[in-house]
Amino acid sequence: MVPLSGLLLVLFLVAHLGGAGLAVVDGAAFEAMASWLHRQGWLVAFELALAVVFLLHPVLALVRTVANRSARGGGSAPLRSRRGGGLEGLAALAARWIPWSGALLLLFLGVHLAQLRWQRPPDGAELVALRGALAAPPALVLYVLAGVALALHLAHGLEAAHRSLGWLDAANRDSIRWAGRLGAVLLGGGFSGVALAVGLGWFGVAP
Repeated sequence: MVPLSGLLLVLFLVAHLGGAGLAVVDGAAFEAMASWLHRQGWLVAFELALAVVFLLHPVLALVRTVANRSARGGGSAPLRSRRGGGLEGLAALAARWIPWSGALLLLFLGVHLAQLRWQRPPDGAELVALRGALAAPPALVLYVLAGVALALHLAHGLEAAHRSLGWLDAANRDSIRWAGRLGAVLLGGGFSGVALAVGLGWFGVAP
């Protein structure tokens, strides 16, 4: 369930980045998309299901971590990566930072929902609200750091998910590993880039 819930969240993030990216390139299209989305009858049910997956993923990951440590023995030394330096070292670092990057993402999610979902702007004012949310430097920094945390989380998580599901073998290991890292950079960098572009006024067509 941990890898499956993670991969479901990745699919959502791909779609969400596509929608958020419209705020940079075409403000009118972004407003039209937001208005259409919030008129859909299935949206609340979808959001509830998504919330369950978002909460289930870290809880199950924590349970699995505790179980793994118990199986190794409480006094056992932590596992060490056998990867070398460079990108392999960065991947090992991303694996060790999984709890911290996940915690930062949960903090960001709470702030993001409080700013733009629990008090949803009226139709035609989504982009104005997004610019307002990112106008405060602390909020902008949080949004950008959340993109970095997402990249680190996915740099390890995408490969680990394929391994846990038995989809990783000697033949496809390198392809999955590098595709996962590329996806991590594109998603994490994409969200950080959108936040910077909107927060600093580098947006395109106004609504």
